[in-house]
Amino acid sequence: MKLSELKSAGHWPTLVTAFLYFDYSFMVWTLLGVLANQIAAPESLNLTPQQRFFMVSVPILSGGFIRLLLGLLVDRIGAKTTGILAQLVVIAGLAVAWLVGLRNYEATLLMGVVLGVAGASFAVALPQAGRWYPPHMQGLVMGLAGAGNIGVVIDALLAPRLAAAYGWEAVFGLALIPAVVVLAVYCLVSKEPPVKIAPKKLGDYFRLFGEKDVHWFCFFYTVTFGGFVGLAYSLGMYFKDRFNLTPSQAGDLVALCTAVGALGRPLGGGISDRIGGIKSLHIYYSVACLALVAGGLIDSLWLNVAAFFIACGAFGMGNGSVFQLLPQRFGKELGLMTGLVGCGGGLGGFLLANMMGQSRQHTGSYLTGLLVFAGLCILALVGLSLVKKRWRTTWGAVAAARI
Repeated sequence: MKLSELKSAGHWPTLVTAFLYFDYSFMVWTLLGVLANQIAAPESLNLTPQQRFFMVSVPILSGGFIRLLLGLLVDRIGAKTTGILAQLVVIAGLAVAWLVGLRNYEATLLMGVVLGVAGASFAVALPQAGRWYPPHMQGLVMGLAGAGNIGVVIDALLAPRLAAAYGWEAVFGLALIPAVVVLAVYCLVSKEPPVKIAPKKLGDYFRLFGEKDVHWFCFFYTVTFGGFVGLAYSLGMYFKDRFNLTPSQAGDLVALCTAVGALGRPLGGGISDRIGGIKSLHIYYSVACLALVAGGLIDSLWLNVAAFFIACGAFGMGNGSVFQLLPQRFGKELGLMTGLVGCGGGLGGFLLANMMGQSRQHTGSYLTGLLVFAGLCILALVGLSLVKKRWRTTWGAVAAARI
């Protein structure tokens, strides 16, 4: 496959705008995570480690569940209309946070729920882009749209510095500027895919969830996306606590680690198009497991950063692999499945962030939380071994791409 096919086989302006929408949304979604050190400081809200990590995990959890709702809306009112409505909700939330402020811990949790709408953009951008393209291009296309994860890199580099210069409350107001620009571009340029989808009902989620393959896809994405987004939210606090860095220094390291995960998503999808998603995931889970264990044990700052750089890269490429497989198995129900699988990813990120917070609060170390999530990588490898033969001899045998 040549990259030129992206222009001739589908609608590349929609692919670009889906990327921009997801990129900005992911940037906003992680705001509490990258600002956590300033928000939780003694001179601000004075939060405990457990409160800090719970605060940053609320947007992950709410985003996971709101994806289910947006997945339904995508199939009922269209991806573009759903995307516009979601962006307006986020813009309203940012405006309130800027003008009124987040004056206590409970207010930050409520803001986290609103920011979850931005995280749920995943259930809109990916089906909107993916439905324009044929099966053999799904890994690359879904990876490119999903590479909007790079938003966390921009966030990690800029938000701590803006907070230091103008105060962390002002960052929510400054975030309104790109929000309006992205919304305008999205309204003018993006188009609905030319695929007729029968409207789905809430009961369709329960019907789908009765299929065992759905359970496996949700679990595999719980580990890959949960690992990536959990680290994106948590590493700023982790690096500051463990190595006594400033918020800006910690943010720079978060940007470094998460950039490789975001850019790795389309790479992982493209590799899976060539060698198959199952084989790719075997590699990524193994690498991520070892890297998490190393990150928990190594005391050297730069070796520690290298370990999490590798872990984020493996999780990011794994995200691309899961979404190379998903359209082959559930192409006609991609909107619903994106919501379900995305919810699993949100739960995984919530789990990792909370495990790190609980571990830090009760043991004084992050090691236990990291080891538990590394154990989930091992369980995912076991799961792949259990399903690969059945998948390759059933739906995989008639798929239009390698699995």
